[in-house]
Amino acid sequence: MSASRKPVIIGAGVVVAALLLGLASYTATRPDDDGPAKPSAISGDSGDSGGPGTSAAPQDDPYQELQALARRESGDPLSVGRADAPVVMVEYADFQCGYCGKFARDTEPELIDKYVESGVLRIEWRNFPIFGEESEVAARGAWAAGQQGRFWQFHAAAYADGAKEKGFGEDRLKELAEQAGVKDLDAFAEDLESEAARKSVKRDQEEAYALGATSTPSFLVNGRPISGAQPMDTFVQAIEAAHQAAPEKGAEPSGAAGKAGR
Repeated sequence: MSASRKPVIIGAGVVVAALLLGLASYTATRPDDDGPAKPSAISGDSGDSGGPGTSAAPQDDPYQELQALARRESGDPLSVGRADAPVVMVEYADFQCGYCGKFARDTEPELIDKYVESGVLRIEWRNFPIFGEESEVAARGAWAAGQQGRFWQFHAAAYADGAKEKGFGEDRLKELAEQAGVKDLDAFAEDLESEAARKSVKRDQEEAYALGATSTPSFLVNGRPISGAQPMDTFVQAIEAAHQAAPEKGAEPSGAAGKAGR
């Protein structure tokens, strides 16, 4: 996908979010040094410097429109956590993104243990391939693994240390599927090339571009943007603030829902 593609701003909430966060210069989270930096309306530091990268304080809710992007689809294989969790973190990421891998290895497991397991947080993955054909194919491979309930295992294998350097060719995707425990590799291969996979990836990608995002990883925590693989504390603060601001659900955590897909 060309970096010159113009984002489509989808509403006043996005404009407000972009203005509030636009004071910081966004460092594109590209893999290694390939390609130019890409500015994003979801602005902030890449995460390595420990900068703010978030706006989690309660507002008159300019983020309500962004919060509505949480799909909360029961049984979504690309999500983990209760569909009625008070906080939803939407994650837009690319399997060739080095910072996405850092987040997946260093931060996301802690967030799952701390907040998903207790029923506070739901994480919804969005495939946002921005680094070319292999990113697109990897995204479809992840979706295909999800059709057999192995998305998060594929996600872990694809983001393991040194994994992205091996590429995402046909043989490599099969290897990742095997590592993820995908049982029917023939069905995986068919799903990988299916129109349904292409439509799903395109839907996620267009949603991200509509926000003005052109770099990965980018997040929405109950509609409040965070950009880059920020330190754990940044996500904790955002989740805690969103939880405090969320209406009381009154439901007890469900272990089965919290562990779905893991």
